[in-house]
Amino acid sequence: MAQQHGELLLSLDGVQPEKGNETLYVVREGFSGCILAAKNLKSGSAEELKCLLEPVEQLGFPIIGLLSDGQHSIRLAMSELWPDVPYQYCQYHYLKDIAKPVVDLDRKLKTGIKKNLRGIRSLEKKIQSDDSKEAAIAKDYLAAVRAVLLEDGNPPLDLPGIRVYEEALAIRNSLQRSAKKGVHLQPETPENV
Repeated sequence: MAQQHGELLLSLDGVQPEKGNETLYVVREGFSGCILAAKNLKSGSAEELKCLLEPVEQLGFPIIGLLSDGQHSIRLAMSELWPDVPYQYCQYHYLKDIAKPVVDLDRKLKTGIKKNLRGIRSLEKKIQSDDSKEAAIAKDYLAAVRAVLLEDGNPPLDLPGIRVYEEALAIRNSLQRSAKKGVHLQPETPENV
């Protein structure tokens, strides 16, 4: 990797599977994506992170940039080892932080829409054993609604609330088009409940 590019771009990030457990810290080279070091640490102190980074520094390759999620101890460890190397806050983490208010509103949108769509189980039960054409159409629409209820996204770039809204709107529009074409589901009356 250093032979190809002549220099290294280092990133360091930690992943903690569950609160209270050790955190896996990974040092990656940015051009190649190669993992240079990784270790489970009980604490993410600057001193422990420095110990993780020191073998990379001892390789002797020129470091042209440092990248992390902005965690103070990571920045401190990096700046102690490479004080003159430019540091950049990870663009994904930056975008995630700046988009937090939008993501929070999107979550409320998703929750509200899903609340309105719940209750389809009772409709599914009512038409479960019905083999009519209308019931088949209703079953397809209910399956589409069920798929929307399971929808998830990956904020901040893929907002699940917006996705759920667009898919629910598409189902509603399809239902309206079907109704205009004359495909009507039998209204619920005491006789057919």
